[in-house]
Amino acid sequence: MKASVYTKYGPPDVLTIRDIEKPVPKDHEVLIRVMAATVNRTDCAMLRAKPFIMRFFIGLWKPRKLVLGTDFAGVVEATGQHVKRFKVGDRVFGFNDMGVCSHAQYMTIAEQNAMGVIPDAISFRHAAASIEGAHYAYNFSNKVTIAKEQKILVNGATGAIGSAMVQLLKYYGAHVTAVCNKKNVSLVKSLGADRIIDFEKEDFTNGDQQYDCIFDAVGKSSFGRCKHLLTPRGIYSSSELGWMAQNIFFALITPVMGGKKVIFPIPTNPQKSVTLLQQLMEQGKFMPVIDRVYPLEQIATAFQYVETGQKTGNVIITLDV
Repeated sequence: MKASVYTKYGPPDVLTIRDIEKPVPKDHEVLIRVMAATVNRTDCAMLRAKPFIMRFFIGLWKPRKLVLGTDFAGVVEATGQHVKRFKVGDRVFGFNDMGVCSHAQYMTIAEQNAMGVIPDAISFRHAAASIEGAHYAYNFSNKVTIAKEQKILVNGATGAIGSAMVQLLKYYGAHVTAVCNKKNVSLVKSLGADRIIDFEKEDFTNGDQQYDCIFDAVGKSSFGRCKHLLTPRGIYSSSELGWMAQNIFFALITPVMGGKKVIFPIPTNPQKSVTLLQQLMEQGKFMPVIDRVYPLEQIATAFQYVETGQKTGNVIITLDV
């Protein structure tokens, strides 16, 4: 089978397309023919092994796994003899932020891992784009209690996380202010944002509108710059550690000080995210944003584009030909 392989950490040009052995499912595993996957920020971090702490999980000196990929959409081609959740022919999608080796034509995964059945009306590409960013978005929102008409600001509303977060917050009934660039204003409106700030014209941190929550999906703000925008018991959360890992520090001290606080959105329970997104897609209440689609042979180009930080929504790799 064809796969995108890397044997050392580095830039996208360390990736090569090779023929490797097709995996065989163990008793509690399923074999999946991968039809689509994303290239995302997590993949890029694993490719370069940055920050350095990642090496303790993916391999200190070289990658433990030859194939990248954290999410997938495909078809169950074979099952281990003890598998009960899925059957051959099921259209499935799933996620594991430590990697599932989905940048290949075939992959195996234990049936108890985070997976769900793709709704009939949803394509493989849209299913693949509906989990990685949405999982992190859900793990922003589930750390707080969101009430209807609560005022929430999302910085970076056009990324995979931000575009999913706008939709989830509207599903919960919040009043959403989205920060994006001018070219994506119409897109963000279509996702349900109630108010939009064009960051090319206005720095949202200079405003006077107050919010119950500020979610920074791109990690380009800080608690210090946003604190005055929060209501007396408002919450700030960012997808990044911040300068000198300050968001971890603030997440530890601000809750005990009372008033405004920082919460760090440590992602947990990906199966719950998959189940929620499956339900929302079935109800027609979630549609992922797809920026570009590349064949597997152009995966290095896909990584290069994601690393520019300019993508809108998700970048898809297809393996369905």
